[in-house]
Amino acid sequence: MITSDEQGHRRHGARKADVRRHLPILGLAGSLAGIGMIAAGFTFRDGLAGPGPGGSVDTPARTARAIASPRPAAAPPAPRPAAGVRIAAVGDVVMGTLPDGLPPDDGASFFDPVDDLIAGDVVLGNLEGTLTTGGPSKCDDDSPNCFAFRTPPSYGLWFKKAGFTVMNLANNHIDDFGAEGRRQTFAALRAADLPYTGRAGQITLQRVHGIRVAVIGFAPDEGSADLTDIPAAKRLTARAAAMADIVIVTMHAGAEGADHTHVEPGTEYFLGEDRGDAHRFSRAVIDAGADLVVGSGPHVMRGMEFYKGRLIAYSLGNFAGYEVFGLGGVLSTSGVLHVTLNADGTYASGRLHPTQIVAPGTPEPGGDGIDLVAELSEEDFGPHAARISPDGTIHRP
Repeated sequence: MITSDEQGHRRHGARKADVRRHLPILGLAGSLAGIGMIAAGFTFRDGLAGPGPGGSVDTPARTARAIASPRPAAAPPAPRPAAGVRIAAVGDVVMGTLPDGLPPDDGASFFDPVDDLIAGDVVLGNLEGTLTTGGPSKCDDDSPNCFAFRTPPSYGLWFKKAGFTVMNLANNHIDDFGAEGRRQTFAALRAADLPYTGRAGQITLQRVHGIRVAVIGFAPDEGSADLTDIPAAKRLTARAAAMADIVIVTMHAGAEGADHTHVEPGTEYFLGEDRGDAHRFSRAVIDAGADLVVGSGPHVMRGMEFYKGRLIAYSLGNFAGYEVFGLGGVLSTSGVLHVTLNADGTYASGRLHPTQIVAPGTPEPGGDGIDLVAELSEEDFGPHAARISPDGTIHRP
């Protein structure tokens, strides 16, 4: 007997295979084991891929040229490994902001209380700010609703040492200090040997146990892969599905604040800004080949649902924000999402580990994240809701 969820798995698997059959792997034939191989704007090194030389990223024009170029016939792909990929994801992270709001010991012990949770083959966080000491602030007009975050570039090392393997930069704070702030942030992450994702057209690759994993970040902000252009988002996701066995999409979407824990139907707005249609976007990128969608941006946790057997976590809230985020209640409630995906991208298991932000803005285990997300999931998604056990285990409906 095939359940509706199993049918979803089979439909999705067939669709992804079809995507890969009709979209060539952009010069990535074979095992990707060649160190220093460059294809479609990506530099492959030690199993990782990121922007190519000079910070270049994959663009639609470059990809179109790559697809149009004749390729020699590729050897049949090797059988996929049976092992799965362990993924850990958190929401928004700010380790403080210059000049005065920085943590003790220059951030060295910032993640210590939760270091056992920031663990996996792929560990993803949203860098809600910049790693820079320069550039003009976007908040020079002293607007009460404007916030600009900058942490010393040296702090990139603490993200790496904490266990993160990729940082998302698709958000409304990467431009807090203009072009110079972006440049220093990119350079700081490269210096820490920590890949990033989220720029327009960018696909970031990581190789895990012989499995190719692609990570793409989207936001409704200039310079990011555009969350509001859903057809373009589907095309970028389809290209990632042609390049990788597993595709993880992270989105920075939705209105902000304690009264925005629910996923609202249609486009959400905040302070007059279009913050995207998170529900429509998430389902669209899964249709295009995504295997997991993880959200941030509302600064509160939101519910989770399954669509075609794939998990969507609409927001993981604030994970850490030293002296920059409002605290209390749902604003301090967070969690670390652990998901294991099979080699073909299908869901194997998941668990939400509750965390909380304690004054003045550091993360520690505990809090009401499990109960909150379980309740929101049921209220917002009904029969499609993720079923979350009291210990945080995430079950398909």
